[in-house]
Amino acid sequence: MKILVTGAAGFIGYHLCEALIKRGFEVLGLDNLNDYYSVDLKFDRLKQLGIARKDAEIFDETCSGAKHGDTFSFVRMNLQDRQALPRLFEQQNIEVVCNLAAQAGVRYSIENPETYIDSNIVGFLNLLECCRNFKIKHLVYASSSSVYGLNEKIPFSTEDNVDHPISLYAASKKSNELMAHTYSHLFDIPTTGLRFFTVYGPWGRPDMAVFLFTDAIVNDRPIKVFNHGNMERDFTYVDDIVEGVARILEKPVTNRKRYRIYNIGNNNAVPLSEFIEAIEHHIGKKAEKEMLPMQPGDVERTWANVDDLIADYDYRPDTKVSEGIKNFVEWYKAYFKIN
Repeated sequence: MKILVTGAAGFIGYHLCEALIKRGFEVLGLDNLNDYYSVDLKFDRLKQLGIARKDAEIFDETCSGAKHGDTFSFVRMNLQDRQALPRLFEQQNIEVVCNLAAQAGVRYSIENPETYIDSNIVGFLNLLECCRNFKIKHLVYASSSSVYGLNEKIPFSTEDNVDHPISLYAASKKSNELMAHTYSHLFDIPTTGLRFFTVYGPWGRPDMAVFLFTDAIVNDRPIKVFNHGNMERDFTYVDDIVEGVARILEKPVTNRKRYRIYNIGNNNAVPLSEFIEAIEHHIGKKAEKEMLPMQPGDVERTWANVDDLIADYDYRPDTKVSEGIKNFVEWYKAYFKIN
């Protein structure tokens, strides 16, 4: 089975490509390699997959790509390109699609709303059209726990109302779910949306809390603690996310609804203070904290109900925060060559 993974140079995308290759799938990676954060980090992830930077920089919209053995190829492309993406589907024997490409970041969406419409809405529509026209067997796509907005029912369930997003990022992810539902209904396309909960781990994005905190503590800078530390998150280790995605990708869609939504989270709300303490412990240094009020678009607590994931795929994420933080800090020190 040949799987297209969009956002392949991203945090989760890189880990997923690596896992799918190990499972024996043929993987086609796609990414536009934008500069929302360090492009060097994205190239370094691709290097782990066998794609050299000198090759990645020459990719264009003719759908050319560098091969890594017989299992992985890569193309640089924007999802919103309505000419290039269909051409890619026409040239490649893609059977299943996993869409992880998106403009990420709740806070960034407040200042740069247009970027989210272009990438998360226009790009996703283009992908849906390709899935429709090229008879894709299954579309799996990343949604987000942010769609729950100010939901007060704990833990968050896929049965909960999610009609009140509090950031444009969340609104764009909810829109993806609605668009997928429409295409599943009209064109009988199997779609599965995955609401990820606060993913962290090695090769993570520099704008995420674990990276920001670790980098600040190591370099003797204060960390910014919002809502004066009164926050809880369902921190989910990246390997747990990838295992869930991979199980869903490799299981044929047969006797189930064409449209499904699942939470993928650790099913545990961890206080922010406990998360910071784990980082301090594994770095071996205390953090200087700058206590700040809640930021616009943020929420106090997230917590995933994963009963459906357990029932349908016999899977429940279970990596402890202490273990996940240890792995991240070890990666950070190795990547930045810190003794």
